[in-house]
Amino acid sequence: MTNTIEITKAQTSKIHDVDFENLSFGKVFTDHMFVCDFKNGEWQQPEITPYAPITLDPSARVFHYGQAVFEGMKAFKDDENKVWLFRPEDNLLRINKSAERLAIPAFPQDVFMEGLKALVQLDEAWVKQGLGNSLYIRPFVIATEPAIAASPAVEYKFLIICSPAQSYYSGDVRVLIAEEFSRSANGGVGYAKAAGNYAAQFYPTNLANKEGFQQIIWTDADTHQYLEEAGTMNVFFRINDTLITAPTSERILDGITRKSILKIAEDSGISVEVRPVKVSELIEASKDGSLKEIFGSGTAAIVSPISAFSYKGEVFEIPHQEERFSAIFKEKLLNIQYNKSEDPYGWRVSI
Repeated sequence: MTNTIEITKAQTSKIHDVDFENLSFGKVFTDHMFVCDFKNGEWQQPEITPYAPITLDPSARVFHYGQAVFEGMKAFKDDENKVWLFRPEDNLLRINKSAERLAIPAFPQDVFMEGLKALVQLDEAWVKQGLGNSLYIRPFVIATEPAIAASPAVEYKFLIICSPAQSYYSGDVRVLIAEEFSRSANGGVGYAKAAGNYAAQFYPTNLANKEGFQQIIWTDADTHQYLEEAGTMNVFFRINDTLITAPTSERILDGITRKSILKIAEDSGISVEVRPVKVSELIEASKDGSLKEIFGSGTAAIVSPISAFSYKGEVFEIPHQEERFSAIFKEKLLNIQYNKSEDPYGWRVSI
């Protein structure tokens, strides 16, 4: 593999046809994409090409055995029109960790960073200024070898596509605590951003939607007694003035926003506990008034406050706090991401 990326520019741009004031998340894509194939035991020539459909054989293994992993990350534009990434090396490390679990070859870090920066530079006009505006970036890998034998593929395609985004969620969400369904199990692929993890959530989430809840707080598969994740996000609980979240494990995704919030909380003098959290503890805290907040964290939403949860048919409303931890963390994260404050952690990477 050569680190020199071949770039073929789009002849015309689609950007003038896009209404940036009314974007649906993940439905509009920029003019270019990054593509690199794995064949003959190694990654081939990386390219940036015009965004276009790809052709796959009907027997491509991804369709039959689900070898597919992905990442989610963002680029931000500051008031001086400079573009920034947020902790991109962590995304590369995590997609390779996910790939390893699904027997997919790792992608080289130097080529990833060079290709990512070149792609965002090429489509820089799609990164709009303003708080809440960003460029959502989706690296992913799929098994492309045409064969339906039940074994790992020997051919793969690594791509990066980009989609302009506004705020992902608006307002607080109501959640249902899982009593029957599970997101992941011990020894499984819960810690990986494997495509199948998300497909398995859709049915129980649809059931929750019919009951008036936007998301599910997942519980452990063995006993359904311990709280783990909220929808597609990590979840935090504020009991009195202590911030609590479940530890990462083979079932729980090591969220980059999660790690960032934990660091900011510690440096802000907030008491932090990373430990298992029982459903019964949450209900007790809600009843005695010590439960102040629940919120999810993730790349797309950053921070998503939760206003109520339901368990065994009983709904527990969470009183609105004048000073929310979630609001503090979101503001501090956004200030770093949009270059409005100092970045003492070195998380911000210039394009």
